[in-house]
Amino acid sequence: MTIDNSPLPPETITRFITRHHVLTLATSSGEGLWCSNMFYAYLRDENAFVFTSDDRTRHVREMAANPLVAASVVLETRTVGKVQGLQITGTVLRAPTDGKYRAAYLRRFPYAAVAELHLWILRPDSMKLTDNTLGFGKKIAWGAYPQAE
Repeated sequence: MTIDNSPLPPETITRFITRHHVLTLATSSGEGLWCSNMFYAYLRDENAFVFTSDDRTRHVREMAANPLVAASVVLETRTVGKVQGLQITGTVLRAPTDGKYRAAYLRRFPYAAVAELHLWILRPDSMKLTDNTLGFGKKIAWGAYPQAE
């Protein structure tokens, strides 16, 4: 496994992120664990995922109480040599409703302009990309990723 501790993730990881648009977000509370899927826009210069979700959802209630989350982005394939997936840990915070976060989200999803957006930002502290296109089981880790798997 290659581990990169530079301030921003390596190009291999950011290229994967920008080629996809749905992440699975995992939250937790006294009720247990919860997963939700959502569209995201990625701000490479900030290493930030921007997504929208209504305040009435379970995952938003859980994020408000515990902003530490996990997430994943995956390429769905049956071909072993094409398997790619990203695991993420980080912190979620509410985004300002105007400015660059809204603009970034609407650039990626222009049809969302008619919706009431409740924007959130996921700031990763670690990411691990498994990319079989680089060799079977090849892993590239960034940030505070633990040494042991």
